Amino acid sequence: MRPGNNRIAIPAILEVGKGNLSYLGALVEKSGFSKIVMFLGQGINEMFGEKIRQSFKFQSTKIIKTYESDDIDINNIIKLAFTIPAEADVIVGIGGGKVLDVAKYSCFLKKLPFISVPTSASNDGFSSSGCSLVIEGKRTSVNAIMPYGIIVDIDVIKEAPEKYIYSGIGDLVSKITAVYDWEFEDKSGKAKIEDFAAMIAKKSVNSFVRTEFKSIREDFFVKELVDSLTMSGIAVEIAQTSAPASGSEHLISHALDKIVETPKLHGLQVGVATYLMSKVQEHRYERVTKVFNDTGFFEHVKTHEMRISDFEKAIDLAPSIKPNRYTYIHIEEYREKAKRLLREDEILKSILKND
Repeated sequence: MRPGNNRIAIPAILEVGKGNLSYLGALVEKSGFSKIVMFLGQGINEMFGEKIRQSFKFQSTKIIKTYESDDIDINNIIKLAFTIPAEADVIVGIGGGKVLDVAKYSCFLKKLPFISVPTSASNDGFSSSGCSLVIEGKRTSVNAIMPYGIIVDIDVIKEAPEKYIYSGIGDLVSKITAVYDWEFEDKSGKAKIEDFAAMIAKKSVNSFVRTEFKSIREDFFVKELVDSLTMSGIAVEIAQTSAPASGSEHLISHALDKIVETPKLHGLQVGVATYLMSKVQEHRYERVTKVFNDTGFFEHVKTHEMRISDFEKAIDLAPSIKPNRYTYIHIEEYREKAKRLLREDEILKSILKND
């Protein structure tokens, strides 16, 4: 892209606060939308359906159709998208990552604005234009549309199962190793770093890791997590590449998704790989260790019984996930170092299962 031609899409609505689900109708109406289509994830109607409907009761904005779908098969999304009423002027997605991806890609197909209402903060997908869809039986990253709006209810996020909060922590801290990989590519002449995007990504994680807290369910802690994940999504939009948010640690997680019969939550896998790669890179591993210890991330990971042998296989497979990248994991010397650390590092030996 030539200098001076940078055009980025950023959310016009950014509402992160307590009780926002009860004010959803007013927040959507404030932006001038009148006829909305709602996409709800599995179980959302039972948990929050009445609260959502009541929020529109006294608004001129009306829900004209509601879908409940976590089906991320691209062919099924295409069929569904073309059943959306022609008079719709916005799509609101409420739930976890899958339904947000369904709604986001439907908006892309129908050229409609998308309002993202996540019910967990397990990764930065709720604030980015990327989707993880199933294409010909394989999970594939697909670009769609940046959210026009992001509305988050802190009370909903903090009451989600703790694994989702820990997943969000793992995904956010990964920006430490991801940006370092991106800088490594730039220094190696394999990529051109976008300075502003790198700064935003660094700011997102640095603000979070310096947050003082007593519990991961504190309002301030959860808001800081959501705000920082949002900044990460915007950094990706600025860069027009996932590099500021996704490096060697994400490639290891994507490889695990292919190897393991039942993969763990994305952010949990990414978090373990982040600690591993911070030691490989010899970059800020003290900070990564402190955050994961203080939040209880490492202790939580132990309960999922991830296996050292799976990580070893994932390390070897990781470069093939994105052969056009040039991260630390693409270099044999560092892959071998990573595999040694799996067997020698005391923390990794304590949180991963040796089979």
